[in-house]
Amino acid sequence: MFPEYDIIVVGAGHAGCEAAAAAANLGSKVLLVTMNMQTIAQMSCNPAMGGIAKGQIVREIDAMGGYSGIVTDRSMIQFRMLNRSKGPAMWSPRAQSDRMLFAATWREMLENTRNVDFYQDTVTGLIINNGRVQGVTTGLGHQINAKAVVLTNGTFLNGVIHIGEKNFGGGRMAEKAATGITEQLETLGFESDRLKTGTPPRIDGRSLDYSKMEEQKGDAEIVGFSFLEDEKLLPQNQRSCWITYTNEKVHNLLKTGFEKSPMYQGRIQGTGPRYCPSIEDKISRFAERDRHQLFIEPEGWNTVEIYVNGFSTSLPENIQYQALKLVPGFENCRMFRPGYAIEYDYFPPTQLSFSLETKLIQNLFFAGQINGTTGYEEAACQGLMAGINAHQKVIEQSPLVLKRSEAYIGVLIDDLINKGTDEPYRMFTSRAEFRTLLRQDNADLRLTAKSFRLGLASQERMDRLIVKSGAIDEVKQILNGQFLEPQDLNPYLESVQSATLVNKQRAAQVLLRPQVSLKELAKQLPALGSLLGHYDAAVLEQAEIQIKYDTYLEKEKELVSRMGQLEDLMIPDNFNYEKLSSLSTEARQKFLKIRPRTLGQASRISGVNPSDVQILMVFMGR
Repeated sequence: MFPEYDIIVVGAGHAGCEAAAAAANLGSKVLLVTMNMQTIAQMSCNPAMGGIAKGQIVREIDAMGGYSGIVTDRSMIQFRMLNRSKGPAMWSPRAQSDRMLFAATWREMLENTRNVDFYQDTVTGLIINNGRVQGVTTGLGHQINAKAVVLTNGTFLNGVIHIGEKNFGGGRMAEKAATGITEQLETLGFESDRLKTGTPPRIDGRSLDYSKMEEQKGDAEIVGFSFLEDEKLLPQNQRSCWITYTNEKVHNLLKTGFEKSPMYQGRIQGTGPRYCPSIEDKISRFAERDRHQLFIEPEGWNTVEIYVNGFSTSLPENIQYQALKLVPGFENCRMFRPGYAIEYDYFPPTQLSFSLETKLIQNLFFAGQINGTTGYEEAACQGLMAGINAHQKVIEQSPLVLKRSEAYIGVLIDDLINKGTDEPYRMFTSRAEFRTLLRQDNADLRLTAKSFRLGLASQERMDRLIVKSGAIDEVKQILNGQFLEPQDLNPYLESVQSATLVNKQRAAQVLLRPQVSLKELAKQLPALGSLLGHYDAAVLEQAEIQIKYDTYLEKEKELVSRMGQLEDLMIPDNFNYEKLSSLSTEARQKFLKIRPRTLGQASRISGVNPSDVQILMVFMGR
């Protein structure tokens, strides 16, 4: 019934979809197996993509030829660039999406991708011979052979849903859990554990009083996520979100349900996400606060369903409902479905190599929540890399590994492999030590050429990159060659409270001032404006950032270069750490478990001291 595939991808969430698309676009014959063809790329939790650091990841996925950025642009109902008041390293795009349109667009794009086949079934086990995966077995009794397998099981592995004192098996509300895979992998020597996540109740938007809430509109300019030229949402057509707050009455009522909370009664053993806590968590951990912010987010263009962001909970339904009715604007609310918590299996990611291939079983790759992460964006970028590297393994080529200095994707994977995680891992800008280099605006400059050489990023992307790079250089030359006269510029400088000029000065030099923007400079000086008029906004923004932050960027590049010296010092796979008696016991145990590839990786492993790295360095020098 089935041919032998190059790659089987198990699960069609954000990780699975990106994995299937990447491997297929590189030339592998791919089978995407999902338990339900109607829930491909479903937004299981909030209807949004991007956000702090997450937006950078989506831009990186797009720069490399992934689909998440395009799908988000085509399905967004609102766009905001977060942190605009801070430096460019902190700017983070975020979009509210139409939940149903997002999933439909993903499915359409996958169906139009050559080399992707689909099959609806449950994968219950793996076919493994001589330490190598050779396919999967399914609930309907099929054996499907493949040269590599990518597991992207999300929250479905032995998933248990909790609502108050009720609990039942499920990977998502109204969808059954997946069993068999965890048990098989454990018999093969894999270590597994439990994590939990949650989701808030969904509300009928017709029952809310928005006059009691603060309106949150989208940006006047929509940048979007994809570097390709694609039709984007018009700013005036965006849907608003709304903000309201809990209060002491809400908190007191929620507390009455704590005795029935699965979390407080110990029925949930898994650790929850630190940075996306449930409302009961917030009340307990931040007892001094008398209110918490709630974001009221529409689920799409043609639905009245509302997502109550900030009210994730697993308390009994009646408690959820009564507490919501005490929130301003929710007095007459009608609930579509209650919030719930879900507990599921994951495999600590220190069991993986940097390609996301497992160390115990060859040609078996993990991506997404199975590795302990949380968030669509974190899952999608792992899927992209797992799909790329599964293809590379099949054609017997070297894996693609992104460094911490090259991408947020590199930071995420490096963190997972070196440090592991015992709570759902979420990306933040603070996790990236080179975040001035890893901005959302330059993801194409960093990654598109690398992906193009691999064969994933299209010729169109590469052509656009070449044109854009040339245009940026031209703008920088103009700004370095154009002198501005004091009498022309001083009125503008006075208006922005910046020191006036005595002598003429290069435009690039003036642009170094924090109060001065290129857009306003061009507007105030017609001669300069005419020189820059035919360049698009992205080119002008990039040239301005490169000029303004040149000193900081050079310092960071210098630091990358120094750190890179450690990255170039390779450690043999069969290195015998046992003979280095001067290593600390913890370092030796970590090195034996993780098997770092380089001294740079060794230095980032949790529990390893600088002295341990020095010992390795001295020994390797000998």
